[in-house]
Parts: sequence; C-alpha cells; structure tokens
Amino acid sequence: MALAVRPPVPPMLARLAREVPRDGFLYEPKWDGFRALAFRDGREIDIRSRHGRPLARYFPELVEALVAAREESFVLDGEIVLLQPDRSDFPALMARLHPTASRVERLRHETPASFVAFDVVAVADDVRGQPFATRRSLLESLLAAESGPLSVTPITDDAEIASAWLDRFEGIVAKHRDLVYQPGVRAMVKVKTERTADCVVAGFRWMADRPLLGSLLLGLHDEAGGLRHVGVVTSFTQARRQEVLDELAPLVTEIEGHPWEHGFGLDPSPLGRLLGAAGRWAPGEMARDWIPVRPERVCEVAYDQIDGYRFRHPARFRRWRPDREPRSCALDQLEPAPSQPRELLDAG
Repeated sequence: MALAVRPPVPPMLARLAREVPRDGFLYEPKWDGFRALAFRDGREIDIRSRHGRPLARYFPELVEALVAAREESFVLDGEIVLLQPDRSDFPALMARLHPTASRVERLRHETPASFVAFDVVAVADDVRGQPFATRRSLLESLLAAESGPLSVTPITDDAEIASAWLDRFEGIVAKHRDLVYQPGVRAMVKVKTERTADCVVAGFRWMADRPLLGSLLLGLHDEAGGLRHVGVVTSFTQARRQEVLDELAPLVTEIEGHPWEHGFGLDPSPLGRLLGAAGRWAPGEMARDWIPVRPERVCEVAYDQIDGYRFRHPARFRRWRPDREPRSCALDQLEPAPSQPRELLDAG
C-alpha cells in the first residue's frame, strides 16, 4: 500500500468515566462490535482489528463496499457491527470469524455486517494532527454518498441527547472538538452506566495454583423456577478471597439435589469459552471443576454487557444482600433497555 498511513496502526483508545463530560465535547453512541481500522488504496483493502489482526477475509461484503467508495485512498476508524432491529448481535458477529471460505460466503448473506465509521485517519494525506471537529467534517464529506454497509455514526454536541443515548445503548464516546488522533492512547472518554444485579451464589471454583477461592458461580431463576447459570465473579483481593471462602464453607453441599446436578451452561454459544466467562459443566463429560453450595446466599454484582442471559465478562462483587430471598432473584433483572440501533443509525 502507498497510503500516507499504513497498517498496522493502533487505534486511539478511551478511558472509562461514569458521567458525561461537558464543555467542548462531541458525543457518539457506543457500538457493540469489533473495533477496526479500514485501509483503502485503490482496489487494495486491509481491515485490521484493534490488536492488528487482519479481518478483511471474514467480511467480503465490507471489502466490496470499501472498494466501491467514491474516494480511492483513505483510512477509516470505526466499528464492525451486526445490527438486528432491536439490538447489536455480538454473538452472531463472533460467528463470522470462521476459517472456512464456504462458511464465510454463506454467513455474509445470512448475517451481513456493517462498518460504522467514527473517525478518519487519512484521506490521501495523514490527518491525525487535525482537530477532531475537522476530521469529522472530512469523514462526513468522504462518506456522504455511501450507503449499505458503510455509514457514519450519529453525533451530537448536546449533552442531554448524549445522556439519553447512555440510557438506551451500550454507552457513549465523548471526544473534545480539539482532540488530535493519538494511536494507542486513551485520549477519548467512554461513558458507561454501571448496571447491577442481585444473583444467587450456587458454587465456586478454586484458584488454579492454590486452595483459595477463584470465582463465584452466579445464578438467576427463570420463569419455570430453574436456576440459570449467568456468569462468574473473579476479582477479589487475596484477603477477600479467604473471607468469602470462610463465609461459604458452611454451605458446601453434595451435587445430588443441587439445582445444577445435571449440568449448567449446556446451550451452545457462538462466543465459545471466553476468558473468565460463565463456562459450562456437564455430568460425564469432564471432572467437576467447581464446588456446589446451597443456593441460599445473594450478592449484588456489577456488570457491563450481557449476551442473552449471560454476563459477557466476569461481574464485579459489590456486597452481600442478606435482605434478598434467593427465589426473588430472577432473570428479568438482565432485560436490556429498549433500543433500536438500526433506527438510530438510519436517522443519524
């Protein structure tokens, strides 16, 4: 490629905040997908993940859209997303990363992806040193005539509108008008509201290298009364691990008669086994790697994202809830807020 900016380039990152920043900021909805930089030099296309992994082969529909764009030389920063009418479908997006060419070809039609651009790194020349407000104008001009899989994310300078997006979507990203593009630096602000749930503790796992609490196994009751495994808590200080283990020791029980004696997490997931995720256990398939406890204790946990009714990443322990009855802890706590990401993008 003969671009002014060539891959790999680490994208500019964001630091986490809980409140919307004011004074000179522009706001965008946060998209739930794969962060990616798209490079075009004539008919040559390269799409790279945040960590520099090539992605173009998995998304031929995006390659075709980038080749068909009016401008022949550019570098875009954005998000690869897979949008349903009422949500971003991250598990289906994960399933697009398949090594078989025939599967890639089939999935491009069954679950087509989109590229939502929110910054421009180069248009013939390197523009990383330009203020964000200038880059945003360049981006809008660059993709003004595009449609289909390529679009520009909505933006607002109204903090109240941004706060409304914060309530309905994964969060918002705030960028100061004068912000220059800083690869690999947490120069943007990612605002996410911390969500919490009261979950039943039904088991725990040991740490891999010592007889100390590794993680708590969390459950919530479904409409039929069953206890569904929804995720884990893993982050404790050394002292807190021992304290929690001491609190759970009197509740350790046999697997017979336990709500999970016939397994948990048995439904297939396109996400596979993510590090620290809920995992699964099935009798007869493997040695049991967890210790059952009587499902009598309730804890409040904080979490960021869910897929179906599972925490995508480990939740964070907040406190014990002795005032909550375990049977009152139901899956409806995880119902997502109403959102129409496709409608927002179309209106953007």
